Amino acid sequence: QVQLVESEGGLVQPGGSLKLSCVASGLTFSRFSMGWFRQAPGKERVFLAAIDWSGRATHYADSLNGRFAISRDNTKNTVYLQMNNLEPEDTAVYSCAAHKYPFGAVRQLYRRPYPEFAHWGRGTQVTVSS
Repeated sequence: QVQLVESEGGLVQPGGSLKLSCVASGLTFSRFSMGWFRQAPGKERVFLAAIDWSGRATHYADSLNGRFAISRDNTKNTVYLQMNNLEPEDTAVYSCAAHKYPFGAVRQLYRRPYPEFAHWGRGTQVTVSS
């Protein structure tokens, strides 16, 4: 059984930074591309970033303007999301997800309901507020 567990989020001041992690089990992590998503209250889930199974290819939502960075450590079965210069609009539940099939390439466009991803974490709340 695949499990994805995100680290605890928390309260961050505007302009601050936070690094989320997501630990995977139940799959050969090094074979699966991973992604990060978020869902704000009353809104649909949106794609943020993806990284391929090797860690060599990444893709980001244009709206992030370079503020977020995805990375992975296959020796620790962990994918990370570094978030910088956080804004109140970044307040949301953040979730990680694993591609459905091994060795899947990172796409340049992901659309809801994101069928490329088959396994999801429960999410962690990040609140950006002073």
